[in-house]
Amino acid sequence: MNYAVSAHTDIPANLPGWRATVLFAGLLAGFAGLLGRGVFLQGIHNDFLQQKGDARYSRVIEVSAHRGMITDRNGEPLAVSTPVESVWASPSDVEADSRQIRKLAQVLGMEMAEVKSRLFDTTRDFVYLKRHLPPDQAGKVVSLNLPGISLQREYRRFYPAGEEAAQTLGFTGLDDNGQEGLELAFQDQLGGKPGSQRVIKDRRGHIVEDAGSLNASRPGGNIALSLDRNLQHLAFRELESAVKQHRAKAGAVVVLDAHSGEVLALANYPAYNPNNRNNTSIKAMRNRAIADLFEPGSTMKPFTVATALEMGKVSPNTVINTEHGVFTVSNKKIHDAHPESMLTVAQIIQKSSNIGAAKIALSLKSSTMWQSLADSGFGALTGSNFPGEAPGKLRDPKTWLPIEKATMSYGHGISVNLLQLARAYTIFANDGELKQVSLTKLDTPATGNKVFSDRTANAMRAMLESVVRPGGTAPLAQVPGYRVAGKTGTAHKLEGGIYVDRYVASFVGFAPVSNPRLVVAVVIDEPGNGQYYGGLVAAPLFSKVTGAALHALNVPNDAPLDNVIASPVDIVKEEV
Repeated sequence: MNYAVSAHTDIPANLPGWRATVLFAGLLAGFAGLLGRGVFLQGIHNDFLQQKGDARYSRVIEVSAHRGMITDRNGEPLAVSTPVESVWASPSDVEADSRQIRKLAQVLGMEMAEVKSRLFDTTRDFVYLKRHLPPDQAGKVVSLNLPGISLQREYRRFYPAGEEAAQTLGFTGLDDNGQEGLELAFQDQLGGKPGSQRVIKDRRGHIVEDAGSLNASRPGGNIALSLDRNLQHLAFRELESAVKQHRAKAGAVVVLDAHSGEVLALANYPAYNPNNRNNTSIKAMRNRAIADLFEPGSTMKPFTVATALEMGKVSPNTVINTEHGVFTVSNKKIHDAHPESMLTVAQIIQKSSNIGAAKIALSLKSSTMWQSLADSGFGALTGSNFPGEAPGKLRDPKTWLPIEKATMSYGHGISVNLLQLARAYTIFANDGELKQVSLTKLDTPATGNKVFSDRTANAMRAMLESVVRPGGTAPLAQVPGYRVAGKTGTAHKLEGGIYVDRYVASFVGFAPVSNPRLVVAVVIDEPGNGQYYGGLVAAPLFSKVTGAALHALNVPNDAPLDNVIASPVDIVKEEV
């Protein structure tokens, strides 16, 4: 039996050739496209993939530069930068629930809402959560082991002397850059240059590897100041005591090296703690010795007299008619606290006669007097380069009226800062040579400018020494074991163009007279316990600061150790 089998299929026995060609061409084109795209991304435009990869696994972070140290003249630290840790986050890598965020906020001492707003700010790749954490607090952050949260080494400024030199040193901000004072003035030298570093992160945002330094940081240089930390301490201590004793608004002290012009101490009170500036007032941050101006009162009389001596108008023994204590100039009356009919020029300085100084000034040409004051450094910056220094006020002599010229002779109508006034007195301590002041330590003292002759300067030195003797206005400025010289100043304060019944008491002097080593200037602003004369308020402060400083520097005595300090009843008070 034969069987016939029939086979049936839906697929044609033969396919058209063009279909295979089209399929092959499509596959070839797709492959070529992929190959071209790969070549484009890997060879021509490979930065795109590189950036994407780096964003996931690599990051460049800044490496802070170590700020240079500020020391005193003997190498004692006054400002140092200590390492601290700052907490930062990469918002795109953060993985944390509410419980973890709350715990992080507690460790950082921040509000939870503030932490959340920073952690989830996806517009930024890098955000600080909190900076300058102490080691124990930073360790607690690390122990939380939160993805996307890391620590960065930074530096925080520390001031070992605390409030004693706060206004002079100034302070730095969070980035360790100078904000005030010498920190700001020497920012370029102290600041250094930050570097950068590439690090590798894992998929949870933790830094797992240091991939190497891109740019090494450059540390800042050290600065040696002219200040002596020991003298700074004693000057601040005595100033604080005097301000509190006299219930004064404020006070300042400047101690200069008489030969070099270096600032050995510069103290202000009230002060503030630069290591903790929370709730610190702006007034407490002011360096009053440099930034505040005041009318110097009778401390200006020596410059009036020295000018007349230099011009040959008078000698120390020239007798001046002091008009029994009342002298009229342009219908304005000038008074002396102790009426005298006649005084020598030397006595005018010793007893601080306003009338005598006014008459001497009126015998001089205005241009001559102005030039002498300008040459003595008044009306100009001291050259300290301290930020915010006030140059003082010395008006054009062409505008002087006779009464203004007369009152300027005893320190009214002219304004100075305390550093400027201290600098001017280096003239009398250095045979007529005005020294440049410096807040940095000098290897070689700079040459000063000759203002008065040796003869004039020596004559003034003798007159200024008589001021601290019985019969003068400042016996309380005496220092046991040393000869001292100087001048008191007492002046009404000028507010809104009107003199008010508030006072500034000052004293400027130098010691030892036989070979001056220090120039010391002190000012007490608005003493409030009933005493306001420079001889009663400022002179005792000068005595304490100068005596302690001379002993600290081992300066040889040039007077008996038992020379007696006068009592307040022996003081000749000056007219204000």
